[in-house]
Amino acid sequence: MYNAIVKKEKKIAVIGLGYVGLPIALEYAKHVQVIGFDIKPERVELMKKGIDPSNELEAADFENRDILFTANVEDLRDAHYFIVAVPTPINEHKLPELTPLIKASETVGKVLKKGDYVVYESTVYPGCTEEDCVPVLEQFSGLKFIEDFKVGYSPERINPGDKDNTLTKIAKVSSGCDPESAENIARIYEMIIEAGVHRASSIKVAEAAKIIENTQRDVNIALMNELSIIFNKLDINTFEVLEAAGTKWNFLKFVPGLVGGHCIGVDPYYLLHKAKQLGYHAQIINSGRAINDGMGAHVTKQTIKMMLANDVVLSQAKVLVLGLTFKENVSDIRNTRVVDILKELDDYKVKYDIVDPHADLKEVKEEYDIDMNELSSGYDAIIVAVNHDEFVNYDEDFFKSISRGNGILVDIKGIYRNNIQSMKYFSL
Repeated sequence: MYNAIVKKEKKIAVIGLGYVGLPIALEYAKHVQVIGFDIKPERVELMKKGIDPSNELEAADFENRDILFTANVEDLRDAHYFIVAVPTPINEHKLPELTPLIKASETVGKVLKKGDYVVYESTVYPGCTEEDCVPVLEQFSGLKFIEDFKVGYSPERINPGDKDNTLTKIAKVSSGCDPESAENIARIYEMIIEAGVHRASSIKVAEAAKIIENTQRDVNIALMNELSIIFNKLDINTFEVLEAAGTKWNFLKFVPGLVGGHCIGVDPYYLLHKAKQLGYHAQIINSGRAINDGMGAHVTKQTIKMMLANDVVLSQAKVLVLGLTFKENVSDIRNTRVVDILKELDDYKVKYDIVDPHADLKEVKEEYDIDMNELSSGYDAIIVAVNHDEFVNYDEDFFKSISRGNGILVDIKGIYRNNIQSMKYFSL
């Protein structure tokens, strides 16, 4: 397979052209023939014009690439090596939502031929590729796993908004269903991954490696969030404590904050689901999730307390929330935990403006039924929820100029610490 792809005798198809799939497709298209497939024709049309719908890539990244962008399943029949990079979210019950993955497997199954490879990059629980996806491939292709087609798994490691640790510079973990496929898959990734490829011993090991990367971060951030709650009661600043503790060489430098997005705030639920199937209650992971999911409510309650102490009448109050995306300097609003703050403000009947230069107004309305606002004035409290570059340069004079009375600044990420003198200030 590797030799056939390098000689351009066979093509690679990437299924799902989001923030993961598109960079992979374009990187491979520097070297070999690629078919980029997405189910949304409007997104495909943008990519044909050299526009990344996720706002992560520049027009230059599309130039001189041997790639066909398409929403037509029939075009996939020309491919022999399929990379599936579709979202794996959770549903309202915080259970794995595998519909995009299963639908993508159905699509590939319809065009799968003898000798073809299918490699999954979507984050899943250990066992999902072979237990959930492979049967779908067999059903829709009429072929037999391993005997007729090969399957592998290589978890995505793309970090949205990070211009330094890009696709080619992050080590890749890869795996296959047998020694032959494992080696072919690793070599095909080595075509584009400068940082090297780690060959996992099995598909399950590769799946587990991905799921614990974000679970580990989630648990560590949960500890920081719990510490911030304790330190707030002690009237000491968490970031000052972490700064002091961080002078020791082996101190792990995590910080408190809202934990959202489509990775850290989601992936642990996939592992929890699998653990429950196995009859095990994962105590630490569950506790970490509970703490992190509750931080939006915690921030809002602290804000309400400060407004009440400032003699603000809640029914007449006006709050500014700066930032809605799930992290700084990205446009992605999926699973943003800032909405938890907004829901709590709604529960208190407090009016608010939500401002974010990176979020798409139409997308926010469709996803959350929230109307974005222009920056105004007369705010009783300002909550800086996301540390976009546009917000980092704000100073106390600016915040005071748009505040009513003394003003309250809630700085979730602690970016204005030591620079606020007269306003009432709170950070995690």
